[in-house]
Amino acid sequence: MELGSTVSAVKSTRVLLGNQQVGSAVILIRDGKIHQVLSAEEFTGDVEPCFQVLDAGDSVVMPGIVDCHVHVNEPGRTSWEGFWTATRAAAAGGVTTIVDMPLNSIPPTTTLANLQVKLREATGKCFVDTAFWGGVIPGNQLELQPMIQAGVAGFKCFLIHSGVDEFPHVSHGDLQAAMEQLRGTGSVLLFHAEKEVQQTSESNGDPQRYDTFLQSRPDIMEVEAIRSVVQLCTEYQVRCHVVHLSSAQALPLILEAKKGGAPLTVETTHHYLNLTAEDVPAGATQFKCCPPIRSAHNQDQLWAALKEGHIDMVVSDHSPCTPDLKKLDLGDFTQAWGGISSLQFGLPLFWSTASQKGFQFGDAVRLLCKNTAQLCGLGQQKGSLEPGYDADLVIWDPEKEFEIKEEGIHHKNKLTPYLGVPLRGVVRSTIVRGQLVYRDGSFSTEPLGKTLLLTPRTVPQDDA
Repeated sequence: MELGSTVSAVKSTRVLLGNQQVGSAVILIRDGKIHQVLSAEEFTGDVEPCFQVLDAGDSVVMPGIVDCHVHVNEPGRTSWEGFWTATRAAAAGGVTTIVDMPLNSIPPTTTLANLQVKLREATGKCFVDTAFWGGVIPGNQLELQPMIQAGVAGFKCFLIHSGVDEFPHVSHGDLQAAMEQLRGTGSVLLFHAEKEVQQTSESNGDPQRYDTFLQSRPDIMEVEAIRSVVQLCTEYQVRCHVVHLSSAQALPLILEAKKGGAPLTVETTHHYLNLTAEDVPAGATQFKCCPPIRSAHNQDQLWAALKEGHIDMVVSDHSPCTPDLKKLDLGDFTQAWGGISSLQFGLPLFWSTASQKGFQFGDAVRLLCKNTAQLCGLGQQKGSLEPGYDADLVIWDPEKEFEIKEEGIHHKNKLTPYLGVPLRGVVRSTIVRGQLVYRDGSFSTEPLGKTLLLTPRTVPQDDA
């Protein structure tokens, strides 16, 4: 079957069915949507001559991954990343939808006009479907509803310096103004949940030691920020989401808020689940990210929270930069850009560890596909193998092992802490809306992804 061709059916002995059980089945595809999911016994095999059946053998077939935390950086910082390279990397990793973060591009997606610039740049360059977050910055509250009407998935803000001057962080007053605009829209506000607190100061330690950087961003910065998020979420009843949770110390606050009915969700990332502070070598600034990678004990608590359902999803937070910004020549953690690239490897990164901790394929779908789609307003369109959903599929071999090598990385800058890491779970094919965009290391000639603009949702308001 040629790359770029339209697939009419996918068959495998291991299809993840609607009840989260794995069974032998055939997925029938019509007009880019899942038409039917039939058991092997129900499928007669009588097909039209033009009917293209992709036989996946005993590879696992599950919904394509929805990675709702990706920094593409185009326009403005395309030397860091761009839609063409980022979405090819996504396709190679079984990711069929990404949601682009509003910062690190110039201009940032903080006005309706800037959103239109972003859309023009993305059009015709995406190998997978791409949606967009807007941003909340000081003074832009009157841009929020126009951006909702234009189709953004929601909004992102920072409670601390974002790392780029074009995207300033917000005050409590800014957040109150934004919440007034978002109340009743059904939209969601995402928080980079770190806050400056009096206890933190620049350490005088060796800048090449990871511990020096870790001590400069202690757990309390996350805990206090999440305390503020919980208060706003409870007061305004606007959907709120904590991005890239790294500190398990904040989990009791999150759990209490959820039990109290706050419309709060939380994600963590592959790097917090796979990397530990104890194992970061001196000067290895490719490991720097914010919030920081913490201890092995902290990581165990994150995994436990995932299993209990207290953390709702796992994303890449793919945040690349050019190698010079990582200051590898100096090995200086205090000066290096903070961000880790992992968009292409999320599925095997998750599965290599999760499978050893008793997680099942259904858990992978819940954490990487279904809940992420729900967060960004795509829950009725993506993230499930059900009739009527987009025919977005990843076909992969969960038992097969491979090693991450630079020549196999498809995002623009190859620097990543995962070089040389052995993983389990090889992506064989990626199908986006019924079109075969990736197979065994090769891509469709043309980018077949779409830019996704969401229909605004409204929520009923209490009379009180």
